[in-house]
Amino acid sequence: MTSGPPWLTAVRQSHRVSTLLERLAATGSFSIAGIAVELGVSRATIRRDLAALEEQGLLTRTHGGAVARGGSVELPVRYRADRDRGQKQAIARAAMRALPSGPCVVAVNGGTTTHEVARLLASRSQLTVVTNALDIAMELALQPRVRLVVTGGRARNRSCELVGPWAERTLGSINIDTAFIGVDGISARNGVSTHDATEARINAIMIERSRRVVVVADGTKIGRDLLAHVAPASAVDELITDSSAAAPELAAMRAQDITVTIADLPAH
Repeated sequence: MTSGPPWLTAVRQSHRVSTLLERLAATGSFSIAGIAVELGVSRATIRRDLAALEEQGLLTRTHGGAVARGGSVELPVRYRADRDRGQKQAIARAAMRALPSGPCVVAVNGGTTTHEVARLLASRSQLTVVTNALDIAMELALQPRVRLVVTGGRARNRSCELVGPWAERTLGSINIDTAFIGVDGISARNGVSTHDATEARINAIMIERSRRVVVVADGTKIGRDLLAHVAPASAVDELITDSSAAAPELAAMRAQDITVTIADLPAH
């Protein structure tokens, strides 16, 4: 019995790894025996996946399982790209409707939802797009309609974002009309947050330099508070999310004069 072509094997492995990291993010630990049954693969396969993830510093193996390393688990962007992609594309379309026509300076930070926004920005004219995300920069670099500004800085491999003093100085010198901000968490009480303090500083500067701030986040991010604070909820002008977001949290944001837009997939 063959395992299929190499590309299919890679897809299966990517799905397994995403599932393993998501499970750690949700529960903090799991057993090899249980997750092998759930995914329909051998224990040896799971052990190989865990060894590779431990080498990347994403978890710690234990006897018979694995535990999260150093608090909450940040899923690397390469493992998040295809999760709920249709929903993220719907959020991106709603974000484009929120962008005024005509010339303007738009900032986009890193993330899978903001990447979908960036893909749509490529079809607009008279835009200057500022980003600290390497994958977004690659998406836009050859687009003739877009004037692209990349911040420079030190690359953070888990998110493909440029951080540090160089990136901070660049952003601090630019006047931004609209910023599309991807987040790891946002709540009415504690505002915008992320896993990493260096990313938090970049995002905070991007928000401070923007006349209008639009947070684009799927419902899983709503009501979450992560380690590094970025900005209070009052710094956000609009939140674009989906119908899975907690209704009480959205109501609390509306009470703070944040425009909340629900973007869902079109009915088939």
